[in-house]
Amino acid sequence: MTDKIEICNDRLFPVDRATLYDAYADPHKLAQWWGPEGFSNTITAFDLKPGGQWRISMTADNGTDFHNRWTFDEVVEGRTVRMTHHEPVHRFTLEMSFADEGAHARLSWRMLFDRTEDTEAMEKFLHAANEQNFDRLQRVLQQGEGGN
Repeated sequence: MTDKIEICNDRLFPVDRATLYDAYADPHKLAQWWGPEGFSNTITAFDLKPGGQWRISMTADNGTDFHNRWTFDEVVEGRTVRMTHHEPVHRFTLEMSFADEGAHARLSWRMLFDRTEDTEAMEKFLHAANEQNFDRLQRVLQQGEGGN
């Protein structure tokens, strides 16, 4: 048994890689799609560079706030963002990879947790929540194509 749990999601989006990356790198766009369905976001810090901080308050539809703190570990503009989530609840690493695939772009998402009883129980939940993130991202990208 390994001491890590890896949760991976990926999706092909009908935009170019630069557009896909921009939907993450622009905090105004990012706030529109980050998190599972039913969440709204307030980003108070977003310094997208190695060692930079990202602070985002995610508000559930029941009004509960989750104040998240991240540190960017590696940023290769347009290609890779690797970051550490410090709080709340779980510390983990998230690596996002942006790749060209024909006329489209693929976002690959890899979360790496230390194995605990909690993370094993959360594995299915997190995989589904990540897919909701991608659904929300898809809607933001579609709005951009329409000029909204």
